[in-house]
Amino acid sequence: MRKKIAIIGSGFSGLAAAAYTAAAGNEVHVFEKNYSIGGRARQFTTANGYAFDMGPSWYWMPDIIEGFFNDFTCKASDFYDLVPLNPQFEMVFSDGRVAVPQSFDALKDLFEQTEKGAGAKLELFMKSAKYKYEVGMQDFANQPCHSWFEFVSPRIAQSALKLDLLSNYRSYVKKYFTNPKLIALMEFPVIFLGASPKNIPAMYSLMNYGGYVLGTWYPKGGFIELVKAMQAVAEKQGAKFHVNQAVEKIHVENGKANALQIKGELIHFDAIIASSDYQHTETLLDPQYRNYTGKYWETKTFAPSCLIYYLGFKQKIKNLNHHTLFFENELDLHIQDIYEAKRWPQKPLFYACCPSKTDSKVAPENHENVFLLMPLATGINDDESIREKYLTEMISRLEKHTGETDLLSKIDYKKSYCVSDFVKDYNAYQGNAYGLANTLSQTAVLKPAIRNKKVSNLFYTGQLTVPGPGVPPSIISGKIVAKEVNKLKIKSYETIV
Repeated sequence: MRKKIAIIGSGFSGLAAAAYTAAAGNEVHVFEKNYSIGGRARQFTTANGYAFDMGPSWYWMPDIIEGFFNDFTCKASDFYDLVPLNPQFEMVFSDGRVAVPQSFDALKDLFEQTEKGAGAKLELFMKSAKYKYEVGMQDFANQPCHSWFEFVSPRIAQSALKLDLLSNYRSYVKKYFTNPKLIALMEFPVIFLGASPKNIPAMYSLMNYGGYVLGTWYPKGGFIELVKAMQAVAEKQGAKFHVNQAVEKIHVENGKANALQIKGELIHFDAIIASSDYQHTETLLDPQYRNYTGKYWETKTFAPSCLIYYLGFKQKIKNLNHHTLFFENELDLHIQDIYEAKRWPQKPLFYACCPSKTDSKVAPENHENVFLLMPLATGINDDESIREKYLTEMISRLEKHTGETDLLSKIDYKKSYCVSDFVKDYNAYQGNAYGLANTLSQTAVLKPAIRNKKVSNLFYTGQLTVPGPGVPPSIISGKIVAKEVNKLKIKSYETIV
């Protein structure tokens, strides 16, 4: 039976859920609290000609994204041009720099030049990572995780040892490489998972395969093009999108969520999918209907927040690639400040993205579009003065790397974004930017459940539930929850009123 479905939030999981539930013949409405679609992947433009992607900037695991479009008999190339980045990125150390080439053969050569025998070891590492990627992204990532029994299958049982579920990632990498630069290169991808490499299962070496082997790409026009494309797919299936529509309450009657309150009015639905921040969504329910208490969330390990600066420069910046990682300081020191001391980092690492190196449309002619990002602890004070202090440090290191001087005076657009902005715009718990960390104790069934245990037709999707943070996992999350909702056997609200 055709169901009337509400989706709260229009990030990647919400967009995917909208497309898959609408394709099943349901009436689907997506409600977005902000003025534009896309959640953290929104884009804003400036009066002087810049276009800034607000969030995601790494286009990895292109096969997962392509799979979404293939499910609707189309291709990513029907909507945007995808270009490979070469180098994929550059990593800056205190004693030099390493540029990661797009070609895997060239990457093996780089490893061999850095450490004798490392080229062959990289090939072995990636052979194992490919296996983890294929099993992990197919068998593991696509499970709703209601029970551990979902993982009792011959393939998974046979794969248990090969997946290295109980090994930590740092120890795993050190079995292959000893050079500090190579270790840093191999550990970097799992930083997206929101925890120290020593607390991440070695299974997530699949991230190295999904990035370094499948390549780093860029959608011309920015990540907003992926948002627009997914919205277009969902709308073609019949989904309707509503912006500036913040949900104020989820109404429950007889164990079912029967309506959303928006701007004081009740809108009735047969099922509800929350792509909004999980913890915030639960505050829209009366306490007796929530899956988890406040104490539960306090015990969880969240991925970091971050300080972001969107900067426009009135000149080109030499010696700067599309993606650059500034790793002159120790990763562990930064991680300790985030997770243990919960303070602003004493010796920070940061990341610079310069899409205008690849895409002339995101900045005025002869100008540069630069996005600076520094991972932070959640829930900390982020007033403008401390933001500016760290901007000055990042610009100083950018100058040292590029050979440019006096870059602060050449800024003609500047906007900061930090912990309190994530709270304000996304209702993000303690201002987190990436959801829950993918630690072993927060994997699969141990993540917050996708289904409300007390309200039969309320579901959750996105980076705070399975399979975890990141663009491809969020798309998978939307597909998982859509399958669950499409299986619901309920009488339509409209037939009983």
